[in-house]
Amino acid sequence: MPSFLAGILRNFLVAFGVVIGASVFAGISAIIANKPPLEAMMEIAGSIKIWAMAIALGDTFSSFKAIEKGIFQGEFLSIVKQGAHVVTALLGANAAYGYIRLIQRLGALWGE
Repeated sequence: MPSFLAGILRNFLVAFGVVIGASVFAGISAIIANKPPLEAMMEIAGSIKIWAMAIALGDTFSSFKAIEKGIFQGEFLSIVKQGAHVVTALLGANAAYGYIRLIQRLGALWGE
């Protein structure tokens, strides 16, 4: 797999994993604290999406450097590549949030 596609896949999965992992551990902590776990999971999943995206992108300085290179040196392909990395990280975080919402909805259905 070319390095660009591997990087995009890595960004998606890292952002997805950060949101899912944080939500699961928030649910565990809610169980220990005798609170509703699905509420804690939804709260964390909604608030951590932007941080998951930042974690997935990793070294933001190199991202800004690539964007600067694209703007001032006319290498627009680097801007497109960085945009693709940002969009896939955002999609990964939103997919994980949607997965947690699905768990919450199924929990509400099973609870009836």
